[in-house]
Amino acid sequence: MMNDRSGKPAWLERLMAETFFGGCGVHQNHRKNEKNVFCLHCSLSICPHCLPSHPSHPLLQVRRYVYHDVVRLGDLEKLIDCSNIQAYTINGAKVIFLKQRPQSRPCKGSSNACCTCDRILQDPFLFCSLSCKVDHMLEEGEDLSGILHQFQESDFTYSHFEASNSASSDQDSQIAPPSSYGSSGNSVISPLRLPRLVLSLGGRRKGAPQRAPLS
Repeated sequence: MMNDRSGKPAWLERLMAETFFGGCGVHQNHRKNEKNVFCLHCSLSICPHCLPSHPSHPLLQVRRYVYHDVVRLGDLEKLIDCSNIQAYTINGAKVIFLKQRPQSRPCKGSSNACCTCDRILQDPFLFCSLSCKVDHMLEEGEDLSGILHQFQESDFTYSHFEASNSASSDQDSQIAPPSSYGSSGNSVISPLRLPRLVLSLGGRRKGAPQRAPLS
């Protein structure tokens, strides 16, 4: 159902406005109760402990990179056309930022920039996030129905979500911006890896324990 005020469907309106990774009020006594899953049916963010309560609902996993929410491009493009949005790679999977991010430095006139927030982008992208593309289209009076897809709920079911979630685990330390492009315009990226943290015990390293020879 479309939202009469903004022209956005209810799930898109809530996805772009929702605050993720806060503690779940229903499961506050459980560990790992961050709300990092979005139920497309209920237009609601939920935590992993809530999943059994939404067994037949289409679910979308939201990930986080440096305090910003991202969604896998492979999942998001089943719901909405993500063309012209700059993608990044995290653990080998392309992701899209959900919301506009603050500009880190002034944009030079010769630089390619986001049409909505002027954030510096790689060519040939026009938007830095999903919200920037949607907001730009609405400001231009364009109809969002042209970029919305009729998705298959079977692609977002609880069982599919579990299988996808167990197949890989994304970490913030393995994300990189696009550096080169193939013929399709998609970025070809090798993930950046942060230096491994080395823990020091503060004392001299002890050698392996020596056992007394057998008599």
